[in-house]
Amino acid sequence: MRTHTLLTVALLGLLLWASCGQAKDTTQGDSLEETEETPGEQAAEEETEKTVEENNVMVLHNTNFDRALSENQYLLVKFYVPWCGHCKTLEPIYAEVAGKLKEDGSPMRLAQVEATKEQELSLEFKIMGYPILKLFTNGDRKKPIDYPGPRTVEAMLQWIKRCTGPGAPVLDTADSAAQFIESHKIAVIGFFDNLESEAVKVFKTVVLALSDTEFAMTTSPEVFQKYGVENNSVVLFKKFDEGRADFPLSEGELNPEDLTIFIKQNSLELIIPFRLETSDLIFNSGIPLHALLFINSSVESQTALVEESRPIAKEFRGKVTVCVSTTVANVLNYFGVSDKDVPTARLVSMETGKKFNTEGGDLAIKSLRRLCQDVVDGTAEPYFKSEEIPEDWNKEPVKVLVGKNFASVALDPTKNVFVEFYAPWCQHCKDLAPIWEQLGEKYADRDDIIIAKLDSTANEVESLPISAFPTLKYFPADEKQVVDYSGKKDLESLSKFLDDGGVLPEAETSEEGDEFDAQGDDTGDEVCIFTGERPFTSAFS
Repeated sequence: MRTHTLLTVALLGLLLWASCGQAKDTTQGDSLEETEETPGEQAAEEETEKTVEENNVMVLHNTNFDRALSENQYLLVKFYVPWCGHCKTLEPIYAEVAGKLKEDGSPMRLAQVEATKEQELSLEFKIMGYPILKLFTNGDRKKPIDYPGPRTVEAMLQWIKRCTGPGAPVLDTADSAAQFIESHKIAVIGFFDNLESEAVKVFKTVVLALSDTEFAMTTSPEVFQKYGVENNSVVLFKKFDEGRADFPLSEGELNPEDLTIFIKQNSLELIIPFRLETSDLIFNSGIPLHALLFINSSVESQTALVEESRPIAKEFRGKVTVCVSTTVANVLNYFGVSDKDVPTARLVSMETGKKFNTEGGDLAIKSLRRLCQDVVDGTAEPYFKSEEIPEDWNKEPVKVLVGKNFASVALDPTKNVFVEFYAPWCQHCKDLAPIWEQLGEKYADRDDIIIAKLDSTANEVESLPISAFPTLKYFPADEKQVVDYSGKKDLESLSKFLDDGGVLPEAETSEEGDEFDAQGDDTGDEVCIFTGERPFTSAFS
């Protein structure tokens, strides 16, 4: 069993079969004699290509995929695997959407492909996680569009309506523009002098990519004049902060990536509440640095600090997303913040997982600005949370490590230290606990070997990210290279590993990757996959 340190590496483990080549079409060039089939063979082939439906969702295989594309102008295909928890959650939602589309006579049809069975299709469309939804239009299998929105019935139907309809409505009058803007919290309008231009084509691709944003277009001089727009531009109107943000087109050209970033960043409030309803906006904004202000909303002086932080949020817009959080327990734990620390601020990089603290730990406007600037400049020093060292950490056969005593124990050049990095909620860690205790007792009298454990949800170690539980690492004496233990987790295998000086016999090394949900669900039999986002998402569960 391999311990995966990054979720993307784990995903690649599912694609080990990528070395096998795509099936080639061998029917071209065959002679009539070679392709002639008996009636029985023809019937078998027709039965193979017959499209079966489950809850109004077509079941596709490599043999009927092309046929489904050719028979449907719009085809939304779900790539899934049966053991994926997210796939199971989506299944009834997907079926409900399929049923509503059928009732409404929509030109969109829904289909599904079991990715592990249809590996050629998975390879062709570069399926890297599950479930993935791809839209195929007019039989084109070269440029499918990934579904970008929330996996809810309402969001999917809204996006499908946009895909199969005009997309963004055209506003011909100032009144229609005013009504459109008034009807939505965020409204994006493209101001163009020609609806057949290349810029409009690019604009329409962004309309499909951002399913939760309302779009419209106009060429009306009346609308241009009403909103003070002189040249081709995209304007985002919003019912908060400055009220609008303008994106002028450079020499009439429009870059889809730049426009997408502009819309995502300006759709965020300067200081955005951190809660379930806003989490997707925060994490998908494209801004990797998030500053969290921890306050008690019932204390007036602390809420005043949030308003005083607004100029800083404006100064660092596009570089740092500023969020405000009340006492959500899991979020506090993730940052090592206790109730007595509030008000305070923390900054986290979603790219590296590193966390940063303000000077003195308090929330002050001057220190918050300095923190943001230092992190943006790359000069800030990260902090690593740690519990206090227990007084009895060394009394039991299994030694208790925390962030503060990890280096002095695990990196002792005179000791060979075998450490379990665990999470209290992980069932696999609970299953391993009695075995780990037996291992500790077995080597309790050895001066050169230490068996230890560290709660990775409450303690962090610099340059040692843990992304799966339990993770077992062997720190040999004399500062030799750390060994990741990837063998069986039974007493005999663990003991043999130690007795052999931290060398795992080749026969005991796991050659096959664990089967797990590509989004991080625990579906293997030995490991819980953990990602940096888990503390945030689990905070709302």
